[in-house]
Amino acid sequence: MKSIVTAMIANLHAMPDQTSECIDEVFYGMTVDIMTDCNEDWVYVQTNYRYKGYCQKGDLLLNEASATTWQRTAQHVIIQSFGDVLQQPRIQSTKLVTLVKGSSICVVLQEDLPADWSAVQLVSGKIGYVRTKWLQEKISQNQVTEQSFRENVVQTALSYLAAPYRWGGKSPLGIDCSGLCSMAYMLNGVAIFRDARMVEGFPIAKIEREDRQKGDLLYFPGHIALYMGDNLYVHSSLGGNEVTINSLDKQHPLYRHDLATTLSEVGSLFQEKPKI
Repeated sequence: MKSIVTAMIANLHAMPDQTSECIDEVFYGMTVDIMTDCNEDWVYVQTNYRYKGYCQKGDLLLNEASATTWQRTAQHVIIQSFGDVLQQPRIQSTKLVTLVKGSSICVVLQEDLPADWSAVQLVSGKIGYVRTKWLQEKISQNQVTEQSFRENVVQTALSYLAAPYRWGGKSPLGIDCSGLCSMAYMLNGVAIFRDARMVEGFPIAKIEREDRQKGDLLYFPGHIALYMGDNLYVHSSLGGNEVTINSLDKQHPLYRHDLATTLSEVGSLFQEKPKI
């Protein structure tokens, strides 16, 4: 059974208990598949990027038909760090809901609307208004060249700079290392494994370290980062408590010895392609 996330951010837990580890976050408008109905408060779900965890029923619309329709029609995502959906297309209007970057929404056609505003339909069916520049149509990897994809993934990751570290987080309000990398790829049309390792069945494959290029993934024990080129990488650092940039170059002022000396693997979406 499919369902729709109706909370701004719904936590996925390791166990059906609010005090258990938060292992992931799913955002408003994302759809999940209910694998097990645990009790009156909890369900065990799988996301569309194949990650599983326990979610509270109160954060979901448990309606198969609505979820199927929503999955087909909600073809835009929020790309602003967070933004309000308003009752009217004017800044002084009342807020209906606040959405974070990565939330899914359905854009609807409305005549005589200022170009800087878009009408959107919420999961509830209500119509609200969002600044047009905060919206991006969902894209697929195949819509851009390899070079553009690599550049876009890096720029997306950099848009989270200084976001605080949050275990299991995936939003500008708080994000962990694998959350940052998975969101950078997801917002560019590719679903990679949510945690800090390569898993068979997902599109990232191991390459030689010396072949790394911008947009590739750097794997360390229990950690993952996005390579920017020139020996620089962006990552959400537990040690630094936020999304930051560091270097693999010992001579660089942003060098981190603990990571540079423990780099274990490099993963790439692209193999056997000319370097850029």
